[in-house]
Amino acid sequence: MGRYRVTVDTGGTFSDFVYVNEETREIQVAKFPSTPDDPSRAILTGIQNLTGQDVLPQDIAYFCHGTTVGTNALLEGKGVRTGLLVTEGFRGIYEVAEQSRPHGPAIFDIFYDRPPMLAPASRTAEVRERVAFDGAIVTPLDEASLRQAVLALKKQNVEAIAVCFLFSFLTPQHERRARDVIEAEIPGCNVSLSCEVVPQIREYYRLSTTVINAYLAPILARYIANLDARLNETGVCTKQKYIMQSNGGMATFDATAKKAVATVLSGPAGGIVASLQTCRTTPYQNLITFDMGGTSCDVALIKDGEPSLASRGKVEGRDVALPMIEINTVSAGGGTLAKVDAFGQLEVGPHSAGAVPGPACYMRGGTRPAITDCNIALGYLSPGNFLGGKMQLDPRASIKALQDNIAGPLGMSVEDAAEGIVRVINVKMQEAIKAISTMRGHDLRDFMLLAFGGAGPLHAGAMAQDLGMAGVIIPPFPGVYSAMGLVMSDVKHDYIRSRMTQISKTDEAAVNAVFAELATEARTELQAEGFEDDAIRIEPSLDMRYAGQGYEITLPCSFPVQAGELAEVRQRFDAVHKDMFGHTAPDEPVEIVSWRLRGVGVVPPVEIKKYQCEGKPLSDALRETRKARFNGTMMDCPVYQREHLDVGVTFTGPAVVDQLDCTSVVFPGQTACVDEYRNIIITMERS
Repeated sequence: MGRYRVTVDTGGTFSDFVYVNEETREIQVAKFPSTPDDPSRAILTGIQNLTGQDVLPQDIAYFCHGTTVGTNALLEGKGVRTGLLVTEGFRGIYEVAEQSRPHGPAIFDIFYDRPPMLAPASRTAEVRERVAFDGAIVTPLDEASLRQAVLALKKQNVEAIAVCFLFSFLTPQHERRARDVIEAEIPGCNVSLSCEVVPQIREYYRLSTTVINAYLAPILARYIANLDARLNETGVCTKQKYIMQSNGGMATFDATAKKAVATVLSGPAGGIVASLQTCRTTPYQNLITFDMGGTSCDVALIKDGEPSLASRGKVEGRDVALPMIEINTVSAGGGTLAKVDAFGQLEVGPHSAGAVPGPACYMRGGTRPAITDCNIALGYLSPGNFLGGKMQLDPRASIKALQDNIAGPLGMSVEDAAEGIVRVINVKMQEAIKAISTMRGHDLRDFMLLAFGGAGPLHAGAMAQDLGMAGVIIPPFPGVYSAMGLVMSDVKHDYIRSRMTQISKTDEAAVNAVFAELATEARTELQAEGFEDDAIRIEPSLDMRYAGQGYEITLPCSFPVQAGELAEVRQRFDAVHKDMFGHTAPDEPVEIVSWRLRGVGVVPPVEIKKYQCEGKPLSDALRETRKARFNGTMMDCPVYQREHLDVGVTFTGPAVVDQLDCTSVVFPGQTACVDEYRNIIITMERS
């Protein structure tokens, strides 16, 4: 490693930076307004902030970025014009999808409509070829049919083409030949092959994931190329430039440009990685992570120190069949706007003021009240100490926006309007937490709420109290916590092979043969990225199910698999199935559906500093006392500066804690204590 690691998490309102000095282990943080028109401008601002401190650009030897470029393009429908090639007779796979509505509120929504197809029927072409379920070629690839299909898409002016033929994950040569023809007939067209993006069973999920990759890849590739060029121009020429992926690991710039779909949860995944560090440095192993930023709120569950993982998920109703951390996202952030609708009802979200114009108090032209404006009106935020005093907020603008848009039309006070808006947004975020916890059988009394993001610690105390949770943890740098996670991440690449076989009819040698192929791919890719053999870790697992089931359970295993281990894996499958679904069938045959392998390039860890008590009194941290509103009552509220809170100090709510990157609120009936890692631990008063 070089002298500095720099990580940046780009959000809808702010871009968060963490600078780690590899020699002194000193950690610095910074926040700058995001630049949605070109996110790289905010990144360069953060780089220049560091190089302005007598740090040379060449001293930055490690750079990692959590990006929302691909995510936003997918959510906003701003990807490229995409075409699709499928096996003749199977044009309807993408349109039919799962044949049903998603679970949840959509079942009862009479106006529900599925997201529009990214590659509609008008840009879908069939190719005469056919591979059987066992990989045998039934109908050879018809070159004339292929060329005709490609030329038809060319007339549609497509920028990218997804290719998804039946059972190509077993026999990929037809898809690879399709790429050759596309590149010859449409030079410069981006091509995504399902046999490379996600070579696994289930045609629809493989197709959906490949189409999303094709839809996003040109945009992300252009963004990464532009960012890389601008970093090089500033002198940051290190080869260790990474992008965060949805699986909680990093990938190089080049690898990310080829597999854009793997970044759809890039930013939120960093916060989960940092949360695992909190599990290692505190007694708390059961956490609900609560990341509330400027435009959205992301929640995830960590049980016994391990995050909940999934082999596929949904992003805005679209299916992605790639390993990812399970994160539930709702439109709720500091920039979320409130209004009175045509029926005279209060409506909060989903629209956000974003970075431009931002909440009314930012004085950038915003006139509608946002959640940040409500927190100012309630006395929680310090207008003159926002971002450590680097950004001034105008409370008069907040009050005017609330009066004109909410309080006046509804005939109530500004304070009542602000408190009502905050309660509504809190309920929305509580529902997101329940969806990943109580609705899956978890007891929230056993969980701490780990609050981070620019707005998370403002709301966490009230939410944990309403949900009956054990308490709240606020880490040292909550406002840039996802960027902290990027510092702690390893490089991770996922590989998969789908080959169905009954576990009783296979042996350890056959399983090891498949894993050996995947391990060779993993080591080759990681070595090309600069990792030595002793810095490469191989993590194999098997997707298993009872024969005939429509879903699998992923179980880790060793590599090479030892003699007799498959029988033990089968027993573990029965136990896990009973734990997850409440029943088991030990006499039924079990199938291995897919072999998975994760190749990990281990990055030297960042040591988290432990602090000693210096004996400073609580009064040393007191900045001021002001009025703040709690449960309809204005109260005298001390405001503390977090950097001056000593280890071991304890205080009770109501209280506000200011710091550079965030503001935290301790509510009445709660007690806060600073631990040896400078986490603020908030516990609840129990009746």
